[in-house]
Amino acid sequence: MDYLEIVGGRKLSGNVTISGAKNAALPIIAATILSDKEVILTNLPNVVDIRTLLKLLTMLGGNVEHDNTVAHINNASINSTKAVYEIVSQMRASILVLGPLLARFGECEVSLPGGCAIGQRPIDLHLQALEEMGAHIEIKGGYVRAEAPNGLQGAKIIFDKITVGGTENIVMAAALARGTTTIINAAKEPEVVQLCEMIRDAGVKIEGIGTDELIIEGTDRQPLTFKTVEIIPDRIEAGTYLCAAAITHSSITLHNVNHKHIRASIDKLEHMGCTFDLGDESITIHPASTLKPVNLITIEYPGFPTDMQAQFMALAVMAEGESLIEERLFENRFMHVSELNRLGADIWLKGSTAAVKGVDKLYGADVMATDLRASSALVLAALVAEGTTNVRRIYHLDRGYDNLEGKLAALGANIVRKKESK
Repeated sequence: MDYLEIVGGRKLSGNVTISGAKNAALPIIAATILSDKEVILTNLPNVVDIRTLLKLLTMLGGNVEHDNTVAHINNASINSTKAVYEIVSQMRASILVLGPLLARFGECEVSLPGGCAIGQRPIDLHLQALEEMGAHIEIKGGYVRAEAPNGLQGAKIIFDKITVGGTENIVMAAALARGTTTIINAAKEPEVVQLCEMIRDAGVKIEGIGTDELIIEGTDRQPLTFKTVEIIPDRIEAGTYLCAAAITHSSITLHNVNHKHIRASIDKLEHMGCTFDLGDESITIHPASTLKPVNLITIEYPGFPTDMQAQFMALAVMAEGESLIEERLFENRFMHVSELNRLGADIWLKGSTAAVKGVDKLYGADVMATDLRASSALVLAALVAEGTTNVRRIYHLDRGYDNLEGKLAALGANIVRKKESK
């Protein structure tokens, strides 16, 4: 098993190119099921989750040619509608094949999902919405079994709470449904927007893209023909590198980035004392002489993203004063706290709020990654810890960060991937 060995204390400098967004690419890969013609995807990130979902398509009978950042996908030959536990248990985003498989083929079986253990992320909202569109659904033997032999019917879907995956699944299902589907309280994330734009550009009429109300006129099971899709830049990867610069008091420039998508992170970094030069597709961060404390609450886009909470907690550890961080979206997303405290942080938890008292120094130690974003928080802390930090279980990192250690090393960090000795 691999781990990262990081010797702290180095400043960073230079340029880093942001990869395509994993969370945009996954629903877009699933959406290719809506077509019986070749679809070309570019700017894919080279991460495990992407390879896992592409493998699932091949197991369903699709044809996939994948070369690093480009995939040619042709799902005309799909001959199975069963997404097996072997794949879905590795990554909960596999549930995104539920909507398109059901819409195109009228039936499917999808294993209940796995993924990061950051808390309950039930799919009941997905299932309720599909039932409102006429599907018959049962959960049996660990699988969701869905049937709509006569196709799905457009409906008015009102989500009780904002759900990114639920919105994406229903947008895809509605694209091939009969009649009009209205989604109320839809997610507004950039990744949802790109999925809607991809389907709209294939000829499906969609109103309200980027708002909390989407109106979709379905094609009544007529497969779509997609144009080439270039995956948008990863806003969480971009935010992570900005935090790496801030915590090491360094100036770096990010390329291939949409600063509108990371406005919430930029605002918080400005509150902490950092300044920015914004280009069309680039951002240069200038560090604060002393990091100020920060108060933040995670909330749906365009609010502060839960996927940046752990990285900002690492930053707050090195700020001068006390920060308060409230996690409102997932009840189990503070698992990195105990590991940061092993490095010398002073963090106290009470319910869904973490109180972070800034410290003068951190000290290298062995720490264990518990989920994808927690992993990056430990890497950030290790960059400034005295001595050597070994970050273990980095398979979490590999699910969502494209060559993190290579990009950080190119910026000047002392970071090496090693294998555990047997």
